[in-house]
Amino acid sequence: MSEFAPGKDLHRAKKSLGQNFLTDPTVCPRIAEKAQIDGIGVIEVGPGFGALTVELAKRAAKVVAVELDSDVIPKLKDNIREFSNVTVLEGDIMKLDIKGIITEHFPGMRVAVAGNIPYNITSPLITELLSSDSGIESVTVMIQKEPADRFCSEPGTEDCGAVSALVWYYGIPQKLFEVGPGAFRPRPKVRSSVIRIGIRREPAVVTEDRNLFFSVVRAAFGQRRKTAVNSLISLLGEPKELVKKAFERSGLPEGIRAERMTLNDFAVLTDEIAGLKNALK
Repeated sequence: MSEFAPGKDLHRAKKSLGQNFLTDPTVCPRIAEKAQIDGIGVIEVGPGFGALTVELAKRAAKVVAVELDSDVIPKLKDNIREFSNVTVLEGDIMKLDIKGIITEHFPGMRVAVAGNIPYNITSPLITELLSSDSGIESVTVMIQKEPADRFCSEPGTEDCGAVSALVWYYGIPQKLFEVGPGAFRPRPKVRSSVIRIGIRREPAVVTEDRNLFFSVVRAAFGQRRKTAVNSLISLLGEPKELVKKAFERSGLPEGIRAERMTLNDFAVLTDEIAGLKNALK
């Protein structure tokens, strides 16, 4: 995780938590501004010493800052003491009940997520936030550049992957700006990017079986060197003839690869597979 730390705060970075302290004073105001959180509630992930927390508190109606590292919490609370609209929760965001936090701290309010996601939990946390059905309307985070690029790659384009399809199914991602290694202490080996994902009120496509839809997506991207049909035959766990017939009925070219398939292509294919499976029962 790359935590935010004002230059005056000295704290040894913990490798176990992936800590790199952000010392560039221009970054946090930009994140808060582009998060579009004026007058609403915000759950902040990984506040560290509170440099971003302060900027969020200036704009949001209320901020709940979730911090895993108990050692930095006293300094965090000291740095935000002038803001009465901030609550600090100690805990692991991956283990906390997001819906419960919203119910308790943001009754009747619009809610967004902002912050700095630990790099080692980027994909699972983004997945959980998007699929939680908790009412969160957007996620604005700084993450490593490579997954940021992947999240923002639209289905049907060359750089799209299974996680890209999931992000676009639930939301509309936008890459806002990059942050170089020189903005942190200690200096990381990778570049970072700030992205904002606006969460859709309804999924991008309608399918009869959402779980099967994501199984089809994961299987199609599971062996990128193969065509989508051959990858599905290998990984989906359904009979070869059923998968081939579903492709034929979907009107998809036999040689199409997963990265060339749109969300609608995956939805149509999923429904064809589901229909054929039901017919065999």
